Amino acid sequence: MKWRVILEQDAESGDWAVWCPELPGCTSAGETEEEALENIREAIALYLQPDPIDLPPQALSREILV
Repeated sequence: MKWRVILEQDAESGDWAVWCPELPGCTSAGETEEEALENIREAIALYLQPDPIDLPPQALSREILV
């Protein structure tokens, strides 16, 4: 799956900030552009992991493809 990410370099430190506009709050950073991209890949993977939820016994859980 492809995600659009935005990179910005800090003028003072030279570090890179990166975020995914389609995933609110999914951000990361790195000392190099390559490190920032690797870090945002990990951040996106973690962002998309479903959280465990406690359901009542009568509730049904299903997965769907979009």
